[in-house]
Amino acid sequence: MAHEPGAPLRVALLGCGVVGSAVARMLVEQADDLAARAGARLEIVGIAVRRPQRPRPDVPVDPALFTADAEELVTRADVVIEVIGGIDPARALILRAMEHGASVVSANKALLAEDGPTLYDTAARYGVDLYYEAAVAGAIPILRPIQESLAGDHVRKVMGIVNGTTNFVLDAMDVSGAGFAETVAQAQALGYAEADPTADIEGFDAAAKAAILASLAFHTRVSAADVHREGITEVTAADIRAARENDCVVKLLAICERVTADGTDAVSVRVHPAMVPRSHPLASVREAFNAVFVESAAAGELMFYGRGAGGDPTASAVLGDVVAVARHRVAGGRGPGESAYADLPVVDMGQAVTRYHISLDVADRPGVLAQVAAAFADHGVSIETVRQQAVAGEGERAKLIVVTHRASDAALSATVSALGSLDAVDDVASVMRVEGA
Repeated sequence: MAHEPGAPLRVALLGCGVVGSAVARMLVEQADDLAARAGARLEIVGIAVRRPQRPRPDVPVDPALFTADAEELVTRADVVIEVIGGIDPARALILRAMEHGASVVSANKALLAEDGPTLYDTAARYGVDLYYEAAVAGAIPILRPIQESLAGDHVRKVMGIVNGTTNFVLDAMDVSGAGFAETVAQAQALGYAEADPTADIEGFDAAAKAAILASLAFHTRVSAADVHREGITEVTAADIRAARENDCVVKLLAICERVTADGTDAVSVRVHPAMVPRSHPLASVREAFNAVFVESAAAGELMFYGRGAGGDPTASAVLGDVVAVARHRVAGGRGPGESAYADLPVVDMGQAVTRYHISLDVADRPGVLAQVAAAFADHGVSIETVRQQAVAGEGERAKLIVVTHRASDAALSATVSALGSLDAVDDVASVMRVEGA
């Protein structure tokens, strides 16, 4: 759709919560600067909300712009900003907007991870843009650097902290020594966690973001269903102490790797808690901040760090996308579409390779270490270090700490099963992966 020189670009906003309010305010307050950068004024023609009559004093727009008729609103816009989240009605509204010639800027990681190909295909069919920088790490520019700045490079691995709630919880546990439930309650009191924090602490949020990152980094369609997911609900204060004793911290990581499986290139995508050495850049990411670590063949190691959530930080990423798609409307042309030419298979978790920290409760008698070592050897898992600690008040019991060399998850799982069947092993107290070492 050609843009008439001098005419404003009509902007429709879907949603006016924390992020939507910040987007609307910044569109008004920075109108002159945004017009200079985009090449045309950005005019809000409507804001779709459930309750249009509710007072919104923090949003400096004409109250008449609020509407409950989102379906009608998207048909009269040049750019549609979607910040309502979820799958439906967001998907139907985005598709309808594209069919009527509007470019779309979205922060909807769940929808992009579930049905990104449909959105890309529809955007291509109608010659419009689909941008979603804010969907993964708030204010942090990570998607466009992977998609555009590293387009001439070969990305090998993307590993990051992409959920601020879980990072706050794990960081607080490390600093204070408090338990999981206590720190989740603290995060809720401070506004870092929702009343129902399931999507965050069970890893669903991070898994959606990992799917988006892997799709862009490896030119392969990866959905949230392809991502191995573990949350942080099983992380205990004892795990945090064990990490500290090994000069590590525990982080919930999204890990996307290009791997070799059965002699062919493939992709491994997983989300789980892991011990990270304090010497690694990701270990220093505190509180609710996010960071993404990228390894590529030519550029080497890159790290992107900043605020991963919140109204203003996320709105910053949204408006960066709005300016980009507005420029295309003014000058003609489109931004990059989906790149899925590699079409690599996504391997299951059993083929993922990393190191492990295993804590065993064992009998303190001769021959136990030999039995444990044999269980590891029988399944092809090489031991790096072993440390035994006496259990206070229990003269015949001990704690055995084993750190392995790199091994497949399948081999480690078989080893743990074998350990659990040994008479000398009372309990496999914890198993945690070690990353970044």
